Amino acid sequence: MVRTLKPSIAVLALTSLGWLASAAAAQRNPAAAAVKNPVQPTQESLAAGRQIYQRNCATCHGTSGAGGPGNDLIPAAPSLVGDQWEHGSTDGEIFESIKNGVPPDFNMVPWKDRLKDEEIWNVVNYVRSLKK
Repeated sequence: MVRTLKPSIAVLALTSLGWLASAAAAQRNPAAAAVKNPVQPTQESLAAGRQIYQRNCATCHGTSGAGGPGNDLIPAAPSLVGDQWEHGSTDGEIFESIKNGVPPDFNMVPWKDRLKDEEIWNVVNYVRSLKK
């Protein structure tokens, strides 16, 4: 027996999908996207970024950037080598996520009190190099 969705359920389902799509888009940060990276991705920058990443980020995102498993308290950290970046994929958006964390739950904690801006830009450069 084949069942069809009632119109009200279909509208609710489509509305929910639309809300989810707009919620995902809302996580992007146009102001941060406009910020240009002032640190060139030189070998020195990449080496410094790698050291900072391995010391501070690899615990959650994995040494290769492929993401982490998470646990009962913290969701899995996303892959940094994939094509999908929930919070924006520009250098400025990545910088913003590292510096100020990702609200509202701050599973990605802010690093602004532990890393200088130049160090964060070095990490941005290093993370960019992981995908190549």
